[in-house]
Amino acid sequence: MNEPDRRDPRRWWILIVLCLSTLVLVVDNMVLTVAVPPLAEDLGASAQDTQWILDSYILVFAGLLLTSGSLGDRFGRRKVMVIGLLLFGVASLVAAFAANPLELIASRAVMGVGGALIMPSTLSILITVFDDEERRKAMAAWSAVAMIGLIGGPVLGGVLIAWFWWGAVFLINVPIVVIAVLAAFTLMPESKGPWQKPDPLGAILSAVGMVALVWTIIELPKHGFAEAGTLIPLAIAVVSLTGFVFWERHTPSPMVPLKLFGKRNFSGGSLSLTLVQIGNGGLLLLLTQYLQFVLGYTPTQAGLAFIPMAVASLLCNTLGATLGQKIGNRALATVGMIVMSGGFGMLATLSVTSGFLMPAIALFLLGAGGGLAMPAAISALMGEVPEEQAGVGSALNDTIQQLGAALGIAILGSVVSSLFTSQMPASAPAQARLSIGDAFATGDGGVIAAARESFTSAMSTTFLVSAVGVLAAAVVAFLVMRDKKTAPDSTDANVPVTA
Repeated sequence: MNEPDRRDPRRWWILIVLCLSTLVLVVDNMVLTVAVPPLAEDLGASAQDTQWILDSYILVFAGLLLTSGSLGDRFGRRKVMVIGLLLFGVASLVAAFAANPLELIASRAVMGVGGALIMPSTLSILITVFDDEERRKAMAAWSAVAMIGLIGGPVLGGVLIAWFWWGAVFLINVPIVVIAVLAAFTLMPESKGPWQKPDPLGAILSAVGMVALVWTIIELPKHGFAEAGTLIPLAIAVVSLTGFVFWERHTPSPMVPLKLFGKRNFSGGSLSLTLVQIGNGGLLLLLTQYLQFVLGYTPTQAGLAFIPMAVASLLCNTLGATLGQKIGNRALATVGMIVMSGGFGMLATLSVTSGFLMPAIALFLLGAGGGLAMPAAISALMGEVPEEQAGVGSALNDTIQQLGAALGIAILGSVVSSLFTSQMPASAPAQARLSIGDAFATGDGGVIAAARESFTSAMSTTFLVSAVGVLAAAVVAFLVMRDKKTAPDSTDANVPVTA
């Protein structure tokens, strides 16, 4: 552990820079959900164009995460983060004034490159700047800011579009990027790991495999498993990622330290986070539709409805940072996930006449549970990462969570879609049976009423699946994770004891 007098006196200012860098990514992705309808109308974007505007970012982001983490360790984490911020800012400026869908899609792809460079660097810098004693508090603050962006993004997007135009949701990124870059050069020390031989084959295999896997997840709800649009990218993903694992296990200079998965806290934290993110994946997707189509909220009101979740997350992030020193990551992650499971269980009881009280209580529980569990699980798994590999270790954590969220959206989205269709009356028009939005487009009062009932029933079943998934995550955390200060694992004998 670092001695207090050796701590960087600027470390809390550095944390602000890291939080700003993370915030710009989270807010951008969330405000875009509100901006899609007006920008699609203004640019004349087709449904396929709109899908590419959304997917171009996540495909590039997912494909480059592992490579960018290793670049930070090799060439300097601050340098890589600043390059990512500059790319993200310039691409945001171009996106704000895009004249056609192709320009916007290209800008979003470049923003994905920038995001992939930024995200692993923020967490890896946090790990190297803060010692074991203070890292938990810093991690809690970092997680809380991400939650604020997640909840506040749609609200901010609604306000910007109402006052200005859809391009403002991208333009807002520019001043945040400028502040973050200037602060990074002023306040943040450079850090990097020992030089090691580049691993170009590992980088190519990971990028191809991750892009193909995310593409498969995106296409799965549209085509199912039997279509070529799903099977071909799935085969590419399996071959590439299998080759990647084989290569990384045998090359003398691996890009990704797969041996980390042999450590209980890393593997347990990773698996539990994946299960939690699968459960969380459908939350915003489904609940925003319930609030707007079933309860009649406006998009801005639907965004504001998530405030209980943000407040609870902030409170419990702070509480967790204190409790974690006393009870350890394992107990905190387990309890937090059990609370989250209870929140999903409450959401599963919603009906068309529930009003907002029940969702508000459920969202508060989800925020509280997430505020306790997520920083604890991340702290446990990142505590196993050697400082010289902090960048690629952070990228592994980001990749795991991104895949979990994408899987959640694909799987839970497919479940609710199929249940909705099966529960709609056979007499309803075929188009109206595809989604609640299509049912509302008919203008038929009877069809709309049936759609409300069918969607709420399908959503309840889906949230019940989420509750079971997050409860399984709690079981994994309890059985696999260990607090090294009380129960060291023999596989972790060479890792310094952390709080």
